Amino acid sequence: MSTDDLAARIAGLMPRAQADLTELVSIPSVADPRQYPPQECHRAAQWVADAFTGAGLQDVHLAETPDGSNAVIGHRPPPPGAPTVLLYCHYDVQPPLDDDAWTTPPFTLTERDGRWYGRGTADCKGNIVMHLTALRALGDDIPVGLKFVAEGSEEQGTGGLEQYVEAHRDLFTADALLVCDTGNAAVGVGTATTSLRGLVNVVVRVDTLAGEVHSGMFGGPAPDALAALIQLLSTLRDPETGATRVKGLDASGTWEGAGYDEGQFRTDAGVLDGVPLTGTGSVADRLWARPAVTVLGIDCPPVVGSAAAVPPTARARVSLRIPPGTDAAAAQRALTDHLTEAAPWGVRVGVESESTGSPFRAATDGAAYRALGESMRAVYGKPMTYLGQGGSIPLCNVLADAYPSAEIILMGVEEPQCLIHAPNESVDPTEIQHMAQVEALFLHAYAKAFR
Repeated sequence: MSTDDLAARIAGLMPRAQADLTELVSIPSVADPRQYPPQECHRAAQWVADAFTGAGLQDVHLAETPDGSNAVIGHRPPPPGAPTVLLYCHYDVQPPLDDDAWTTPPFTLTERDGRWYGRGTADCKGNIVMHLTALRALGDDIPVGLKFVAEGSEEQGTGGLEQYVEAHRDLFTADALLVCDTGNAAVGVGTATTSLRGLVNVVVRVDTLAGEVHSGMFGGPAPDALAALIQLLSTLRDPETGATRVKGLDASGTWEGAGYDEGQFRTDAGVLDGVPLTGTGSVADRLWARPAVTVLGIDCPPVVGSAAAVPPTARARVSLRIPPGTDAAAAQRALTDHLTEAAPWGVRVGVESESTGSPFRAATDGAAYRALGESMRAVYGKPMTYLGQGGSIPLCNVLADAYPSAEIILMGVEEPQCLIHAPNESVDPTEIQHMAQVEALFLHAYAKAFR
């Protein structure tokens, strides 16, 4: 099949891709039973299993992992002497967060201004549809073996698939691993992600009183747990620049790859006019080469309904992203020690570990990367770009340890305008179309390069 024929076939499959994504997005597969019924994740997993069975994979089934989530697993045997490629994605999604902040319903795919909106349209159900479109376009013309896995709890970071891989290494053995949960630097700019930050999440709790007391009668001498928590969290940032400052962690790293224009970053991140960026150094340094702390949430009395009482306890969920070269366990100890030692006014502070994930750096000098570069150039008409990624994919390190000779490639449809994890997530359908073409071309180019 010629490149032009393949492109035409994929273009013809795009209405089906939209229909597939519409169905998938309608399933609220948030892998947190406190927020959504577990049956929704099971429904999404079964949808994925049925779809990839229809696309030609064999023995596609649901496998329960140690955290209770279901991974969807399947394969296609390789022709004699051909390499095997693993295709990865995940079907669980982030919760919508603030429903009122969505312009259209989060679990209804809506087309607007040339983009498809809805939770999971990019992260990562758009990548599922990208895989499906590539396989459907190739039909039986697949010159490599395939292994497939769709994770069911990636967004929760509970490690089910990582543990499953470690216990079933033979199921996922491959020569090249396409981890499709990232994306291009911009629409139309073919990109491979070569660096991922690791992740340390903790919950810090401040306790000061046996219970609430009247703020008029006791406020002043009675220690305010919420004020103490605010004071504690403020120590994680430089007071002048806002840069992350965790005692014991290096915050001076520099990024040697392609940069990230500050104006473009402000646009992509939606930074308000007149609000400066936090930290020092280049944007790329801050994103991909240095630790970055974020307060993800706080448990405390809400403004509406709060009483004239001194809060006796308050909690915060704190996330620390760490660059390659930083050990996740050491970073967790540093963050825990920092929060404990910085407790103001003698209040009681407890820090509970929630999850960790190690950073990742890919080797890019093998046959798979050469084949990918060739495919990207054929589709986008320009050399492939290499970028870092601020997000974390703990599975990459597990795969790298389990299959040290395999090449790991991170790519996908999640360019910056997608606003993954935020309200009004969207995907540019041309990215699904073009990246499906890249994947299909890659499978052929890699088969030739492997010989």
